[in-house]
Amino acid sequence: MTKDDQSDDGLPASIELLWGLRERPRRGPKPGLSLGGIVAAAIELVDADGLGALSMARVAERLGFTTMSLYRHVANKEELLLLMVDTALGDKPPLPEPGESWRTAMESWAWGHLAVYRRHPWLIQIPISGPPVGPNHMMWMDAGLRTLVGTPLRPEEKLSVLLLVTGHVWSEVRLSRDLSRAEQETGQLTDEMMLASQRLYEKLTDPERFPALADVVASGVLSMPDEVPDTDFTFGLTTILDGLRKLMESR
Repeated sequence: MTKDDQSDDGLPASIELLWGLRERPRRGPKPGLSLGGIVAAAIELVDADGLGALSMARVAERLGFTTMSLYRHVANKEELLLLMVDTALGDKPPLPEPGESWRTAMESWAWGHLAVYRRHPWLIQIPISGPPVGPNHMMWMDAGLRTLVGTPLRPEEKLSVLLLVTGHVWSEVRLSRDLSRAEQETGQLTDEMMLASQRLYEKLTDPERFPALADVVASGVLSMPDEVPDTDFTFGLTTILDGLRKLMESR
């Protein structure tokens, strides 16, 4: 990183832009083009066509401007992506209500997180290159930590709780995304794919070689329709929070 890439406070230029500490453009913006508009258009693009569709040229085309005009506001695609991630998260995470239990508050936080990632599933594709430093990302962290205020968990354990619950959210979003892709590629609905899986496992599962798996396959569970939405996510979240409750009770 060069000296020009940092402020007098030593902050990277991209972080300054993220927090509104660096003003852009420095010269001659075209009327009607703004940083917020660029970010919003980029999010709309990847929501519709996926993260692979993101390019400065396509964002500019969507806005009706030249590609070079975007560079008056953002330095490059990486900087734009940083802004997109933080903007997509939103700035209003659910906060604990007065007198609300830590568990109820954490459930609300987890479901709120899931809703965000379902609206923007491309978020789970962004490589993790360091701790989250965007204002909205930090608001979500703070809101999650607030649910654990007053519990006997240590600071490092509270952060681990957020990682654990967030990982569960990401797993659910990734599974839903992959199933949706499979539906589009095969032309089959999820229930139809599950039934096909049930039949395949029935043919391949030898009870002597895979006794535990054979018992599950024999129950027919693989072909059962998911009549209650989010059953797996609810089960996983309940299990995580039950474990936390046991840990807290042991303190």
